[in-house]
Amino acid sequence: MFNAFFKARPRLRAALFGLAVCSPAFVVGISQAMAQPAPTPFASDRLSVEVIGSGPDVLLVPGFGSSREVWRAEAERLAPTHRVHLVQLAGFAGEPWSHGDGAFVAPAVEALAAYVAAAGLERPAVIGHSMGGLSALMLAQQHPDRVGRVMSVDSLPFFSAMFGPQVTSASARPFADQAAASILNADEASFRAGQAQTATGLVRDPATRTAMVDWSMASDRQAMAAAIRDVMTTDVRPGLATMTTPVWAVYAADADGGTPAAMADTMWAGQYADLPGVTLIRVDDSRHFIMADQPGRFAAIVDRFLAD
Repeated sequence: MFNAFFKARPRLRAALFGLAVCSPAFVVGISQAMAQPAPTPFASDRLSVEVIGSGPDVLLVPGFGSSREVWRAEAERLAPTHRVHLVQLAGFAGEPWSHGDGAFVAPAVEALAAYVAAAGLERPAVIGHSMGGLSALMLAQQHPDRVGRVMSVDSLPFFSAMFGPQVTSASARPFADQAAASILNADEASFRAGQAQTATGLVRDPATRTAMVDWSMASDRQAMAAAIRDVMTTDVRPGLATMTTPVWAVYAADADGGTPAAMADTMWAGQYADLPGVTLIRVDDSRHFIMADQPGRFAAIVDRFLAD
């Protein structure tokens, strides 16, 4: 999708540039009576939130280029027993973006913290996919009093460490700028073709591959460029050792075209090594979108996480 550097590393390219999208295939019917507004009015130019169900609070945070619909099936499954807060990040999947090439991730994290406070939530569980998982870790590090527990879904504390253990936020900056420029400069046809190619490495499900392209094409290019630049240069590993929030890190392995299990184990164990009490769970026969490739296994993990 982007340049020769990234084309030479297909799995890395897929992980960095397909940080999240959604699939209408996940959408399942639910009674309109289950939908309810947020507990208190909340307005932000960084995100919006849809609330369904009742019970203990769960925030579902999507990732790069994604709609909140990526979580729809799981949200509707949880709604009979939980109050689910479906986050939509500004700039993605048609949500307006008004911040040009300014920072993306850190302001979104602050908006999440503001939402938790405004809605009067008492230490909700936060589940984030990919970039959303990174955001959830940042939220727990910076506002530990507002988070009860975190599940990161196929998300690493420092994405650019996939280039090698010697990489730092500073040394990743040129490649982050290059990635952002590629997003901004690609014509529509090339951008769509690149997204379609990337989708193959991110998910096994054909319907989800199609859907992720649609959501990416509906995203604001400046927002995507700002987000990928932030993700590639944000390293939250230094803050892991002092975290007190329980964290589950769920990650994918796929011997048939995805990340081999041994490689995934090494990467996740290494990056989360300094986090006290972290629970690492590998899901085999899945690529980046675990909720799409292995929905049954994923649902069972979420239930254990919320009951723990």
